[in-house]
Amino acid sequence: MSINAFFWILIILAFGLTIWAQFRVKGTFKKYSEVPNARGLTGYEAARHMLDSNGLQDVPIEPVRGTLSDHYDPVHRVVRLSEDVYYQNSISAVSVACHEIGHAIQHKTHYPMLALRHRIFPVVNFTSGVAPFLILAGAIFGSFNLLGLGIIFFSAAVVFQLVTLPVEFNASNRARDIMVAEGYVTNEEERSVGKVLNAAALTYVAAALLSVLELLRLVFMFAGNRD
Repeated sequence: MSINAFFWILIILAFGLTIWAQFRVKGTFKKYSEVPNARGLTGYEAARHMLDSNGLQDVPIEPVRGTLSDHYDPVHRVVRLSEDVYYQNSISAVSVACHEIGHAIQHKTHYPMLALRHRIFPVVNFTSGVAPFLILAGAIFGSFNLLGLGIIFFSAAVVFQLVTLPVEFNASNRARDIMVAEGYVTNEEERSVGKVLNAAALTYVAAALLSVLELLRLVFMFAGNRD
């Protein structure tokens, strides 16, 4: 079996893992969306309490449309929660909402990996859009320079995804610790919170794995063509 065929098999398996992770996060979110938390807090209420107790009273929370469209906007310093999270008082709602507050706390405390991700984002936003065209052009015209440049540009996107992993895990850990310590959820509910957050984290792991494998395939293809 050739190296290229071997990597394609790994990439297909990683792609399957990515699809499975997406189904798992949606299934887990749906399951615990039907389980009210003991305190009856909505996602908005839990998020507002966590922001205020961490000195972030000036950070607003806005409802947005879409499923699992929740995010923290570091440019405008605003937390945006999907309507299912904003208005519901489920385990899923408070888990996702507090995870996003974890990012806001990271921003306040200048968490190094989050700062790094913010700095490289403009570069990655450009290189990730250009890389596929350079790689395609390099393959069509047999240009090692274009192919090599495309691989370098693509590697920037891979680095961004790898940097994202500790950012996401750290935000979840912060959220989980605060939720239990401040009584947003009970000790019995902590396990359910962990399932929701871990399912979401798996999607980032799968996406990063897929990107790393694709980068390695391209590097080996480039090296093999040069030889």
